[in-house]
Amino acid sequence: MKKLLIVFIMLTLVTSAALFANGQKDTGSSAPAVECTNRGTLDTQYCDNDGDLIADPPADPKELKDPDVLFFTYTPLEDPAVYIDMFQPFLDYIAEKTGKEVRYYTTQSYAAEIEAMRSGRLHIAGISTGPTCFAVNLAGFEPFSLMGSESGEYGYKLQVIVPMDSPIKTLQDLKGHTVAHTEESSNSGNQAPRALFPEEGITPGEDYTVVYSGGHDSSILGVYNGDYEAACIASSVLDRMADRGVVSMDKIRVVWESQAFPTTSFGYAYNLTPELKAKIKEAFLTYKFAGTPLGKEFSKVDGFIPVTYKEAWAPIRTIQKHNGTVYTFDNLK
Repeated sequence: MKKLLIVFIMLTLVTSAALFANGQKDTGSSAPAVECTNRGTLDTQYCDNDGDLIADPPADPKELKDPDVLFFTYTPLEDPAVYIDMFQPFLDYIAEKTGKEVRYYTTQSYAAEIEAMRSGRLHIAGISTGPTCFAVNLAGFEPFSLMGSESGEYGYKLQVIVPMDSPIKTLQDLKGHTVAHTEESSNSGNQAPRALFPEEGITPGEDYTVVYSGGHDSSILGVYNGDYEAACIASSVLDRMADRGVVSMDKIRVVWESQAFPTTSFGYAYNLTPELKAKIKEAFLTYKFAGTPLGKEFSKVDGFIPVTYKEAWAPIRTIQKHNGTVYTFDNLK
């Protein structure tokens, strides 16, 4: 009996070590890897037999979740309290449509946000463009919507910003300087510059020194206050901060910008019941921003519009593939 116990403990330790060696989180689940015909880049606990690049629902109905309380979060920013109040009327609307209590779940980083969904503590989320791919592959996240216009238009741009009085006038002028990127998994804050800038004749990390600020708002404030020489940021975040009066555009200058990318994705965990998913999706797609705090903050959009991860995130996956991105928690952090 003792020998069997020792063997069991040793196997458990080896399995845990292997998980962390691969950059994956050991969530304590004893569920075996899903047997399936197609998995793609999804984590081993998920399957994609239908080829839509997101996790299929659990095959066993007993594994579907229908929690009494739904937890929602929005992409981590420097001042989450602003967004807690801003999203509350919308959370009340989700509660009305689902018959569930809905609470805001505060996270401090993309990794924490995605780990919370993977572990089942988070059910609905708004996740930034680049980390969306990590959430899909590591946490069973199902994006189905983003903010856009009634005509179906959406998007933001990667912008390079500098202080207004900076001698930097073009992208090539960044050579020899220090430039703030946000986080490694961020699209406009890191992945897109590394994929796109070499075509413009400048390579991040070689032609200029990269420092990580931790977020778009931190990068913007750093340039605004003169702490950073330049920064790669999402135009949508800069627009919102300028609209709120947090920064003034007479102290910031845009020296380069890209084509448009999809904005923050909104979706839910793959293992919610089909009935609950349908009610959540209905809440998103029928909520109108006009006259709400979200409408005031996101003034250039009308509401949530339907999208698919396979189509809308194709350019983001191309950028990440170009950069050799592997979807692990180590790379996310």
